[in-house]
Amino acid sequence: MFLKTIEPAEAEGEIAAIYASEMASTGKVIQATQCWSARPDMLAPVEHLLHQLRDGFSLGLLNFRLITFVVARSVPSSYCSHVYFKALSAMIGREQTLAVHRDFRKAGLTDQQVAMLAYAEQITIDASRIAEADIDALRAVGLTDLNIADIALAASFRNFLSRYFDAVGAEAEPEFLDDDPSVRDEMSVGRR
Repeated sequence: MFLKTIEPAEAEGEIAAIYASEMASTGKVIQATQCWSARPDMLAPVEHLLHQLRDGFSLGLLNFRLITFVVARSVPSSYCSHVYFKALSAMIGREQTLAVHRDFRKAGLTDQQVAMLAYAEQITIDASRIAEADIDALRAVGLTDLNIADIALAASFRNFLSRYFDAVGAEAEPEFLDDDPSVRDEMSVGRR
């Protein structure tokens, strides 16, 4: 990490509570959380928004993670690619997660998921090129305006988070790195 942050032993108040919650769920405070403590007033709002978006995501946790994973590849963010490779592998299996990373259009996903991910990818590459016809195409595969708004929020928020993590030097913790060096290399889409 490039910035000086608040270490778990030094945390007080709301930061200590956020750190304690993460310690209880993951066994440690990860750099993706700790990096916000360089701006302590931002940690709680960012965490709150992440949890509100993820926990209330209209298309479910799997689709939220698929969006995050595809966006991380396009940013490109090695940190988020490693973290979400591990999370998705636990949900859909390692081989399908690798297939999603390589080409989500040929990974055995539903037509709706492919359309969702293509939209999220386009938001990351150049959202200014999205037209009303693109939204109509999403509706044609059964996505509602709430779903479309959620996809746009998830993709845009991941762009924000991933770019911040890289900008301050957050690095994926060893437990997020795959045991296979070739897969680790494949997930290292940005900073090595």
